[in-house]
Amino acid sequence: MPKKISRRLQELRKKVEERPYEPLEAIKLLKETATAKFPESAEAHIRLGIDPKYTDQQLRTTVVLPKGTGQEVRVAVIARGEKVTEATSGGADVVGSEDLINEIQQGRMDFDKLIATPDMMPQVAKLGKLLGPRGLMPSPKGGTVTFDLAQAINEFKAGKLEFRADRTGIVHILFGKVSFSEQDLMTNLKALQETIDRNRPSGAKGRYWRSVFVSSTMGPSIQVDVNQLRDFKMTEAA
Repeated sequence: MPKKISRRLQELRKKVEERPYEPLEAIKLLKETATAKFPESAEAHIRLGIDPKYTDQQLRTTVVLPKGTGQEVRVAVIARGEKVTEATSGGADVVGSEDLINEIQQGRMDFDKLIATPDMMPQVAKLGKLLGPRGLMPSPKGGTVTFDLAQAINEFKAGKLEFRADRTGIVHILFGKVSFSEQDLMTNLKALQETIDRNRPSGAKGRYWRSVFVSSTMGPSIQVDVNQLRDFKMTEAA
């Protein structure tokens, strides 16, 4: 059965024209159409001209959102020896060695990001089936396999996000809370655009950016003019 669209969303969709919006105009409309009864996130859905089934067309990287995510990030660290102390003093919420690996195997999942030191990865590998589907498996590309624990913990708590293009070449990612100012949301969206451009896969041919849509968690999709987003200068948001 087709999913029934609520009357609220039907009314909100009437406010959105079927055209690409100038970036700040899209952000403003996103805020206007966020009417749910809980604090909504701002989301971006970006279709790229890549086919991730080829290894040279895969996109997996991290972005540091300058204005943060608006979310509290609980960080767990798997390490041993003095690195356990470093993780604790660095602000990790959960820290352990083999004991934490065993607890995760038994179902412990009270964290949003898992960081591991390289020497622990052979043992962490056994958690692949548990962590992989949840997007929690540590990886060097994602910045979650490192000996520099204090810096990694600080970055993820401050607004660093790991993301990847799905199998259809689309990136789905939040870039803040709807309660953020238009300028702060624009700053984060621009940082995301620049990160995706900077990490263009070597095998990507032809037009890289196909479409960009933004929305609140429960709001309608709003198309953003790709060229205007890429040409946008943050002085325009001031």
